[in-house]
Amino acid sequence: MDLDSLYQEVILDHYKHPLHKGLSEEKTIQVHHVNPSCGDEITLNLLLEANMVADISWDGVGCSISQASTSIMSDLLIGKSISEAFSILDEFSGLMQSKGGSKGNEEVLEDAVALAGVSKFPARIKCALLGWMAFKDAASQGMSDEASNKQGEENG
Repeated sequence: MDLDSLYQEVILDHYKHPLHKGLSEEKTIQVHHVNPSCGDEITLNLLLEANMVADISWDGVGCSISQASTSIMSDLLIGKSISEAFSILDEFSGLMQSKGGSKGNEEVLEDAVALAGVSKFPARIKCALLGWMAFKDAASQGMSDEASNKQGEENG
């Protein structure tokens, strides 16, 4: 079996058996992102605890790329510190911008390297990044809310 076939299997497995799909009641913040070019949608619940990604749950509709990528992302980032999660996000974004020139760092990206081939297709990059951008938005808002709450506690 060649590498491309293996990567297709990883993507199809995450699409057919998505990890962390189903919105959890427990969350710090919820965001909803839509890819206007194709209509894919992701609603993502993020639970932050002490600068850690305690949980990511999500629901969505769309192509195998957007759904598999969100499944991979959620499994990869849960349990990481916010700074680690953003570092992984940067690595994945770089892979998507590589236009097929990068295979990705498997030590950092794990199953997400299966999406490397997507970077050759500009119309599909937004699909692969949909869940990741929802995470980025949620984490940024969640950290901002935490900072505001701390400020309020200190001033109160």
